[in-house]
Amino acid sequence: MSKAICIVIAAASMFFTSVGAANGATVGIADQSPAMFTDPSFTKLGVKLSRLIVPYDVVGQPNDRAQTDQWIAAAQKAGVAPLISFEHSRAQPKKRPSVAEYTAAFKAFRQRYPSVTTISPFNEANHQTQPTYHRPRLAAQYYNAVRANCPGCKIVALDVLDQGGMVEYVKAFKRTAKKPRIWGLHNYRDTNRFRTSGTKALLKVTKGQIWFTETGGIVSFSKAFRYNEKRAARALKQMFKLTRLSKRIKRLYIYAWFGEPRGARFDAGLVGPNGQQRPGYLVVKKKLGR
Repeated sequence: MSKAICIVIAAASMFFTSVGAANGATVGIADQSPAMFTDPSFTKLGVKLSRLIVPYDVVGQPNDRAQTDQWIAAAQKAGVAPLISFEHSRAQPKKRPSVAEYTAAFKAFRQRYPSVTTISPFNEANHQTQPTYHRPRLAAQYYNAVRANCPGCKIVALDVLDQGGMVEYVKAFKRTAKKPRIWGLHNYRDTNRFRTSGTKALLKVTKGQIWFTETGGIVSFSKAFRYNEKRAARALKQMFKLTRLSKRIKRLYIYAWFGEPRGARFDAGLVGPNGQQRPGYLVVKKKLGR
């Protein structure tokens, strides 16, 4: 991304407004495709927050870097502020970077994208696909590195999935993490199983803000959830109810915007793969008063 574009993004970020609030939590919508920002159905919602997952070594990988450039530029043009969440390398997905390697990669990211000031050091740190799985101390060290090299940034100290062992992972993380103030939760189970236990558990074991950094109504997921758009819409209503559990819940990032073709392993899109509105989209539109 050129220096000129970075300057424009930095200037524009001063004017981002947090619109799209429901039940006291500010709503964002996450999707990996920059096409979301020009979809008329998206622009009608007035949402000004979004989230993108990128590999921690994105700057050193030309294809990943080009895709990230495109997404961030599209978000800036639409007046949408990004939350960037790092994950494993796509070039070497099994690699567990040292703290020094992670820190160097993050510094390169900050140099290329100085306007991005909302960061999640590792996506779903307690999930088996991530190098931080069963390594909460390492996740805390990555967070500490981001905190030390991103003064003034909003940092989601830890992103966790609401699965077994979550509470123990968070407790272990806290022993190494320096002053975590924002916690990220992916509460797909609470949302789609119509329960509250995972969200309440994180509230109990933490202090500070809670952001639902990724959640949504599942249209289909392997054999656990057969394709059903109406069920997903009901789950989205549950998702909004969960934001009322505590005033500490400040943000909600719905995943995803675009759905997948029939037969895909996972689909939580608010609209179909071709942009056709689904029942879940109408739930969100109503909650946002649009």
